[in-house]
Order: sequence, then C-alpha cells, then structure tokens
Amino acid sequence: MFQLNTFSIAARCPRTGMLGVAVSTAVPAVGGICSYIKEGVGAIATQSWVNPYLGIDGLKLLEQGLSAEETLARLLADDAGRDDRQIGIVDAQGRAAAHTGATCVDWAGHIIGEGFSVQGNMLVGAETVSAMAKAAAASEAFDLTERLMLVLEAGQAAGGDKRGKQSAALKVFHQEAYPWLDIRVDEHRNPVAELRRIFEIAKHQLLTFTKGMPTRANVLGGLPQEVTAMLMTPPPYRPGGSGGV
Repeated sequence: MFQLNTFSIAARCPRTGMLGVAVSTAVPAVGGICSYIKEGVGAIATQSWVNPYLGIDGLKLLEQGLSAEETLARLLADDAGRDDRQIGIVDAQGRAAAHTGATCVDWAGHIIGEGFSVQGNMLVGAETVSAMAKAAAASEAFDLTERLMLVLEAGQAAGGDKRGKQSAALKVFHQEAYPWLDIRVDEHRNPVAELRRIFEIAKHQLLTFTKGMPTRANVLGGLPQEVTAMLMTPPPYRPGGSGGV
C-alpha cells in the first residue's frame, strides 16, 4: 500500500448519469490506483494509506444494490486500517458518502454535496476542500468531464497537496463498460495545468471519436465523415493542435 496524500472528487451527473473521479497528488501515477468506476453503478476515490480493495469491493457492493452510505459502512467494518483511510463514494442515484480516518495526516477532511464527495489529506488547509465543494456546486450545469476538471483546478488554486504537485487524473464512465474519458498526467511539475492542456485536446480529438465507438446496442458504431477526416490529419493540424510540435 502507498500513502497517497491527495485531493479528489467522486461525482455523478444528474442529467446524463455519467460517473467520474478526478484526483491529484504529490506521488506519480495517481490515476492508476485511486479511481474506481463502473457504469450505472458508482464511482469511488480511495486515498491516504490507499487500499485499492475499497474501490474494487465497493463497486461490487454498490452493484448489489447497497447505497453509498451502506457500502461505506460495510467497507470500513471489514478494514482494520480504517483510521488511515480516506474514501469518497457516489452511487448511481447520486447519493454520496465519505470517510476521513482519525489518523490521516493533517490537514484532512471531506465535504459531501448533492451528487458528489470531495476529500483530501496532507493538504495546506481546509480551504482546498472547501474550494472544491464550492466549484462542484457551482458547475452542475457543465458536462461532468468539464465539471471535474474545474473542481480539480479549484483545489489546486486553493493550495492542494502541501508537499507540492506530481500527478493528476480524470476518468469518466457513461453507458458503456469502457471509459467515456480517461486522461492522466503521471509525472509533471504542474500536473493539473498539464491535465487541462490534455483535456482541451481530448475534447476535440478524442471525445468526438469516443461518441462513434461500438456500443452494446450498436456493435458497429459509427463515425461522422468529418471526424474520420480529422483523425487522418497529423495531430498538429487537428482542432486543438498537439503538444508534440
């Protein structure tokens, strides 16, 4: 297990049912071990002395029909390290629950809102999580991908991890078993800003492709001709450009 001193949001879009997690920390590759999401089931962010099984088992409990609060209670009852854990959960109905263990490194805490949970530990102060909660509430009209990005930026602007910055990630699921969007910055001096840069490119070049990918209902999928033409163009000349040139 790794101690990830992190700020994150787990959220559900009330209009589309999309579920997602955005997270940043001062440890490399945070997106690989903190974010757990299943379409139509829920989203979980697990951090501090991170226990991935809180995410893995938590999704199983949500899929069985337990609420976010019931799932959290079951997970904590079975985890002897609960005092060192931090977890945020949102279920498919938008019910949220969170836990900050008594021995998480200060500053540590969480805020639950309508359809979201924001949490952080080893932060510069409570203002990080407070700013994230305000941004989550104020951005409900945005698509979930943009909303999560805005919340992460609000947390970073308010101080973020007191050790500095290193990685960030944003993952969203919609109606399929594969992610609607999954972008990461695994090691960077300004990971949230770099994640925003990648996100802006992905909006033009990736999400347009994702919309045409095969689904359970339509195994062939279908890309508009203009999207196919765009993807045949070298990256620097596509909408949004490319950082490679």
